[in-house]
Formats: sequence, structure tokens, C-alpha cells
Amino acid sequence: MVAALAIRADLSAGELRALARREKTPRAASRMYAIAHALEGLSRAEAARLSGMERQALHDAVVRYNAEGLAGLVDRPKGRRRAVLSDGEDAALVKLVLAGPDLARHGRTEWTLPSLAEEIARLWGKRLHPASLSRVLRRLGMSKQKTRPRHPQADLEAQDAFKKGAWPRL
Repeated sequence: MVAALAIRADLSAGELRALARREKTPRAASRMYAIAHALEGLSRAEAARLSGMERQALHDAVVRYNAEGLAGLVDRPKGRRRAVLSDGEDAALVKLVLAGPDLARHGRTEWTLPSLAEEIARLWGKRLHPASLSRVLRRLGMSKQKTRPRHPQADLEAQDAFKKGAWPRL
């Protein structure tokens, strides 16, 4: 039979419970309660069950508590995927979106996510799915709301004249 893992004794079970009651993160508090149960002599399986965790999770918490103290019981930050576009490319993307597409060059009058993803692949050689591009644009503070559609051959002067009432009434 394997010997039980020793738990450091610089804090008593009562002190751990008092700290757990003031702890802001529920997962760290449940780990403190589980270690307090184990310090009082309950079996590891029973201490883990009372705190709503598996025995292996309690073992991992005890190992981290022995090595780091109370700081080891708090969740560590999760890893994040590196950004696909660099900071300079992010700034260029914002300028590209705000300027809008050129009808002669891009063949469209407003950006859609798939067409913008194609343009990014053409400019920087980086492939982004439209859903991922939507998240990138939201991170850059841009809305996913499209601009009002406009016809590429619209006559702005005629529209202004119509708005001012310069057209004859029939």
C-alpha cells in the first residue's frame, strides 16, 4: 500500500476554513475545505467527496499546496492562442475596413467577412475564417454591422437634388 501524501502543517484545519470563507474564488475555497477535511483525519476520498471533487483533484491540490502554499490553490491563468495578426497588421486592417473597398480593384462596394478574409490572405498571406475575423474585428473595437448598401453607379448630385426637392412634380 502506498503511504499517504503528507500535508504541510503551517496552517491548521480551522485556519484553512476561516481563509476559505473569505476566499473570493469558489474553486480555491473548495480546495481549502478539502485540505482542511484531510487535515482533520478524514480519508482522502471522503474529504474530496465532501468538497465536490475527485480524489485525484485533491491529490493535485495537496501537491500544489505543499509546494506553493495558499497561492498554489488558486487557478492558474489559462494559455491563450497567439494573435494571428501583428499590431501593425491590426492597425492596417482597421484602416482598410474604414476606407472601404475600391470597386475597380476589389469588385465590391462594401466589405463582408468572407471578402475581407480573402483580402487579408492576399495582403499578408494569413488565412482567417470569417468567424475568427469577426472576433478580431470586435477585439479592435469595430462593429459587425454592415454599412448601408449603395449602388456603385449612384449619382450623388442627383440624390442631393432630389432630397432638396429640385425635381419637378408630376
